[in-house]
Amino acid sequence: MDLDQAREQARLDWQAGAIFRPVRTGNAFEETVERLLQAIKLGVFGHGDRLPAERDLAARLGVSRETLREALRTLQQADCVEPRRGRYGGTFVTYRMPAPDVADLRRAARDLGGALEDALTYRQVLEAGAAEAAARRTLTADQRAHLESRLDELEDSPPDRYRQLDSRFHLAIGELTGSPTLAAAIAEARMRLNDLLNAIPMLERNIEHAAEQHRAMVRAILTGDGDAARRATEEHLAATAALLRGFLA
Repeated sequence: MDLDQAREQARLDWQAGAIFRPVRTGNAFEETVERLLQAIKLGVFGHGDRLPAERDLAARLGVSRETLREALRTLQQADCVEPRRGRYGGTFVTYRMPAPDVADLRRAARDLGGALEDALTYRQVLEAGAAEAAARRTLTADQRAHLESRLDELEDSPPDRYRQLDSRFHLAIGELTGSPTLAAAIAEARMRLNDLLNAIPMLERNIEHAAEQHRAMVRAILTGDGDAARRATEEHLAATAALLRGFLA
């Protein structure tokens, strides 16, 4: 394995472990499409990023190369990815997240119906517990640097990538728990709310407030303070839920 392949493998391990896990149902094609869309819509792989090599993706998902190629062709037809040839070719993400829109927010809320409060509660319990669990682990230098990197890229994010990089940050905390099941549950919970979260208007004061909360979460995790990590995460997610309810009122 050369250096570029090693870096790509590390990227896959860090960013997509919760999503690119083996397909378990009999609907291999449909679930493969779902997993790829999760990785794209949650910002694990953003616009212009190259997806991992087909052999690696197929092995991670536990599907045949043909099933994976069929799923990628479907996403190409939906303008989510495109293949490129040549030495630096591969499959590249072309999906761009829609601009925030209150009408889309309300439409997504209607689609969830009575499940909205359930989804918000489920997310809060999962992510608060994950932050506490991550804080109580002995993290390696690479894991600590990874979390700090996710925070840095979120704080330096352009507005059109903020929501996706926010997803990356929250997914990273799930990965640091060391529990693939918990990390996968966090990714799935985020996807349930993804259209809602992406449609929230970008409010400068809210972004500043969220940045303070994110820093508090990272500080608590890196200092091993589980109780503080849980409290900071609960405060952050409660603020997001309150903002959602405000726009839906």
